[in-house]
Amino acid sequence: MAQVEATTERVVEADAEKVFDALADYSGTRERLLPEHFSEYEVREGGDGEGTLVHWKLQATSKRIRDCLMEVSEPTDGELVEKDRNSSMVTTWRVTPAGEGRSRVVVTTTWKGAGGIGGFFEKTFAPKGLARIYDAMLAKLATEVEK
Repeated sequence: MAQVEATTERVVEADAEKVFDALADYSGTRERLLPEHFSEYEVREGGDGEGTLVHWKLQATSKRIRDCLMEVSEPTDGELVEKDRNSSMVTTWRVTPAGEGRSRVVVTTTWKGAGGIGGFFEKTFAPKGLARIYDAMLAKLATEVEK
């Protein structure tokens, strides 16, 4: 099994604290940021950053649906880490200042991929698909915080 990684980033015209707060608001803002690839979104514990437990289904392709139960932690300032209880998937959101009234948001998702030829295709194509999904989410985030 190979480690698979997908990273996407965007500069947003809003200060880092406002952007981070929007991402950490699982009981409000976060659901509005999700593109059509996400369904069955439900906050099960908490709702604001550290200590949140949130469920969703992620349909990365027409045939591939992941049932995700994410535990949220905040290991450092400006960082949210979502660890899936149902798989090896970990998504890390980092928000850092990028000049006056601007922020850089970097989202990285890693997981242990399949072995063999299936793993080769997963490692080759899954990061691109996931990057498109997170690009859409970051565009919605920009629209939300740049109001």
